[in-house]
Parts: sequence; C-alpha cells; structure tokens
Amino acid sequence: MTSKPVMRPSPNHDARPPGAPIDMLILHYTGMRTAEEALERLCDPAAKVSSHYTIDRDGRIYQHVDEERRARHAGVSWWAGERDVNGRSIGIELVNPGHEFGYVPFSDAQLGALTELAHTILARHPIPAKNVLGHSDVAPARKTDPGELFPWRALAESGIGLFPAEAAGSSRESGRIRARSTGEDAFAEMLKRHGYGLPPDVDVPLSTVTTAFQRHFRSERVDGIADEQTEARLRALLSLCE
Repeated sequence: MTSKPVMRPSPNHDARPPGAPIDMLILHYTGMRTAEEALERLCDPAAKVSSHYTIDRDGRIYQHVDEERRARHAGVSWWAGERDVNGRSIGIELVNPGHEFGYVPFSDAQLGALTELAHTILARHPIPAKNVLGHSDVAPARKTDPGELFPWRALAESGIGLFPAEAAGSSRESGRIRARSTGEDAFAEMLKRHGYGLPPDVDVPLSTVTTAFQRHFRSERVDGIADEQTEARLRALLSLCE
C-alpha cells in the first residue's frame, strides 16, 4: 500500500471543466535545486503553479491539490486534440534538479513510490496507458521533463503506461544512423496518430516533436532525427494502441 501522502496544500487550483474525464497522467521533474525550493514554489500563490503530488528523492509523497480539482502543472500544452491538458490530467512532480541544475538519475525510492502512487491513481480514474505522459510529450517546444533518464520502459513493465518492444531488424548500433523508410509527412502523421501536436493543430517543428518522442521512447539517442530506430519504435507503439 502506498504511504499516506504528507499534505502540503497549494492554493493554485480551480474546478475542472464540467463533465471532463480525468484521463491523463502527466509526469514532471521539479527542475529546481532543492526539494524545499520546489515545494515552496508549488505552494506559492504568486507563482500560480501547482501539481497534485510531488515525490521527494527519499520516496516521501506530498499532496498539494485534490485529484478532483484542476492543478496548474502542464501550462500551454496539447495532446490528441485536447488543449486544456490540466483540465483532464493529474500531475506528479519528481524532485530532480533537471537539465538546468545538474540532471541526475531518479532514485529507487522515488520510483518505487511513484509506481505505487500511480497504481492507486489508475484504479480511481479511467486513464488509458497511452495517456501516461511526460511534460515534454504535451509541451515539446517548452519542456524537456522528466527527460531521457526517466525509466519509461520499467514503468510500463510495472503496468503503468506503454513502451514498445524493440522492432525486429531495427539498428541497435549506437554509432550509426539509418534512414527511415517513410517520408517526412508520413512520419509526422504517425506521431499525430499517437497524440503528439504538430501543424496545423500546433505550431511546433517536426524535429522538436521527434525529440520529445525520443526522450520518452528512444532515449539512447535524442537528436530530433527520425531515423530507422525511431520509426520502428513509433510503429511498434502504434500497434500496441490498435
């Protein structure tokens, strides 16, 4: 059973849109130097930001906003046609200094607490596996969290989210890039089928969205180049959703 969260209320929340389902789980890193600095910001009315939960590196869980309320964690974002991601999601922050202040691997205690908490959230809300996302998935032009060190594959293996198996015949050679088989337009359409925002819906370059996809599903090389392995992962992912 998940440890009972420590209540650290934030004033930064409001009502969800009437009738909106809670069908997304968005994971973040705090991107601040210390846990206390992050907690203070998430609870500061002047900051106007919040999340539902924060998980410290020792596994301690803080709850800031009731799940039935809309927290302010995703900002300007888009997923599968939905622009009010906050209105339909639960946000979890993981304490980590992030790319700006010295990105480090997430701790075992932190990931264990996340796994338990996420299972309880999924038991309460109809969140499909494809909607367990990173902040960079829904806001690729602005955000990089939780980043390429986040263990998405392990999380999926624990029953939270999706992660594709390695496609047969795709290159595993770290020093070699093989061209994808599809054209740029076809690759973009596959990304859109999964849920990513691209023109004309969202004004974000394809390379930026490709980078976000790689942070989540092909962290071995995050360069915005849609090579053979990136395409293979995307095709395998789409097949899991069919």
